[in-house]
Amino acid sequence: MGILFLHLLRIWIKHERTAMTQSSINWHLKENARDHRTSKFSSKELIVRRGQAFIITFNGTGHLEQNLTFIAETGPKPSKQAKTQATFGISSTVSKENWSAVLQSTTSNSVSISISSPANAVIGRYKLNVQSTSMGSSSPANLGTFVLLFNPWSSGDDVFLPNKAECEEYVLEEFGIIFAGNKHHINSFGWNFGQFQGDILNICLSMLDRSLNYRQDPATDVSHRNDPKYVGRVLSAMVNSNDDQGVLLGNWSGNYEGGKNPSSWTGSGEILQNWKKSGFKSVRYGQCWVFAAVLTTVLRCLGIPTRTITNFSSAHDADGNLRVDEFYDASGNHLNRGADSVWNFHVWNESWFSRSDLGPSYSGWQILDATPQEESGGIYQCGPASRNAIKEGDVDLDYDCPFVFAEVNADCMYWNYDPTSGKKILMFSESTVIGQFISTKAVGRDDRVDITSDYKYAEGSTKERDVFKKARKKLGLEDKFDPTAPTPKEIDQKPDISGKFKVAGPLEVGKDLNLILVLANLTSDAKTVQVNMTAWSTVYTRRPVHEIWKDSISVTLDPQEEKQFPIQISYAEYQQHLTTDNMIQVTALCHVAGGIQVLVQRDITLDNPAIDIQVLGEAEVNKEVDVEVIFTNPIDMEVMDCVLQVEGSDLLRGILEIDVPPLKAGEKSSTKFKVIPFESGPKHLLVNFSCDKFADIKAYKIINVLD
Repeated sequence: MGILFLHLLRIWIKHERTAMTQSSINWHLKENARDHRTSKFSSKELIVRRGQAFIITFNGTGHLEQNLTFIAETGPKPSKQAKTQATFGISSTVSKENWSAVLQSTTSNSVSISISSPANAVIGRYKLNVQSTSMGSSSPANLGTFVLLFNPWSSGDDVFLPNKAECEEYVLEEFGIIFAGNKHHINSFGWNFGQFQGDILNICLSMLDRSLNYRQDPATDVSHRNDPKYVGRVLSAMVNSNDDQGVLLGNWSGNYEGGKNPSSWTGSGEILQNWKKSGFKSVRYGQCWVFAAVLTTVLRCLGIPTRTITNFSSAHDADGNLRVDEFYDASGNHLNRGADSVWNFHVWNESWFSRSDLGPSYSGWQILDATPQEESGGIYQCGPASRNAIKEGDVDLDYDCPFVFAEVNADCMYWNYDPTSGKKILMFSESTVIGQFISTKAVGRDDRVDITSDYKYAEGSTKERDVFKKARKKLGLEDKFDPTAPTPKEIDQKPDISGKFKVAGPLEVGKDLNLILVLANLTSDAKTVQVNMTAWSTVYTRRPVHEIWKDSISVTLDPQEEKQFPIQISYAEYQQHLTTDNMIQVTALCHVAGGIQVLVQRDITLDNPAIDIQVLGEAEVNKEVDVEVIFTNPIDMEVMDCVLQVEGSDLLRGILEIDVPPLKAGEKSSTKFKVIPFESGPKHLLVNFSCDKFADIKAYKIINVLD
């Protein structure tokens, strides 16, 4: 038998030096993919998950299984010490700690072997070689390559997620819902993560190989790829372009010339493919939800359970004092002063894995953020920060806990600032406005789930304030003199009046904006109030872009009196200056005679008109089905430059773009196209309609594809 194997191996070497022919080995692609839940990948390469056996069969090797030694290796300098190389023979049992091979069956001309990797193996692309011990020191034969991924279904894996429905959602689901808008008006849109489509897996592996860590020390970098917290942190840096020519260039200016408006993307696949096709030049442009969606795609692709999270009224605390400062001038204009800001919403990621570095109480959901906001370790990366650590105020733990804690729990100070004198006066402070309606998509449903209570205790409760004090103490802020902090006298000042803006009509692009300013006298004395009002178009970070309206009124309020003042901002006033975020900030700065100033503000998000998708017939695998998209122009002027963009995993390969003719006032357009589904089951078709008056009207439709 030894002579037979030796003879076969010499034939392989003679024909292809060290490479076996494809017919010599059967990778059992279909069966292994089914068992490892990797069937959705469209690869002809074996893709398996660590800590779980896969089967291979040698044709023509006879009964020589006891003479085989396998070598699995990954990275540029494989070594046993770094755990990037494993040498193992045939054994009778599976080893949990090491790579192993167990004989499954033999026939007169084949042998089937089950190969297992440990649950903490390095992930990535492996070469598999085989050597016959009967050949002594002969060169091993190369069987080919396979890709090893994280395994959330394996109890020994750091990413093990016990809930199977959550594994399906957070690893295998290619469609997601991202929440946006503001705390008064939450809206949502679909996203095609597409982690199993085309060449995405290879692009994800390329991201690891293009990181700064890999460039500095390739062998060490690869040896750390067994650790999800390391992989997550590296990829949070690689998704943004800062430091490392990563995937996406951020742009929050409102001007997106030279690239694509961030709100026009509908999926990650086009972004990742564009990055690769351009020779790995950063794709223009991204904003927070785009960074988060691309990171979701990459981490799900590699097998780490991941989801997108939206935090409303999200603080960006640039100086690390757990406080954000906002400045307004005497006219009520929101000043772009200082590095702190409060975003209408911010989107980041949670990934599920254990934290052996911190202890079991900090395992579970970990926050990662690929949006480049502040440097961490000298580069723009963020996390993983344990969500449990954030809730408990343990901000001294790795990684970036103070920044994330501030995003959901900072105090907010509102100042009146005089640009001429440089003098500032505290108007009021708030400890309950930051971090609201923290949202993610439900498991198995397209609904919103509120997870605010997983990030912090009930706002305003004793426990929440105790955690806040604990966090300040851990950061050394408790006893530190802060010259920018308000004085106790300033904080204790009580306003004489209160105010709020109420919405008094539809919040839709193309319609006039109607609001009511409600002012109430809180005292038993009459008050005279000078009210300076402004409205600015903003981007979603609340950065003012253009003034669209202003007005001033003088008001007398009798004791305990409440008055209402209607405000109308016409479509003609705002339409030229509205950004594609459809956001307007309205402010009233109330100067009370003899009292402190009162700031009243409201962030408004306007809805785009609706778009309707109809599937005309039953959808079946490999059969054409017609789809119709209907849009009615709701405004009394013509809309031009109309473009419809369509995508959907397993429905279309790539993006379909259709030019739509101009539409007169009130005119309806019907655009028809065909899709040929190539997988069965419920699939999501995403459409994005744009024209010169409405940017990026999004909708999606679930299509049930029959076999």
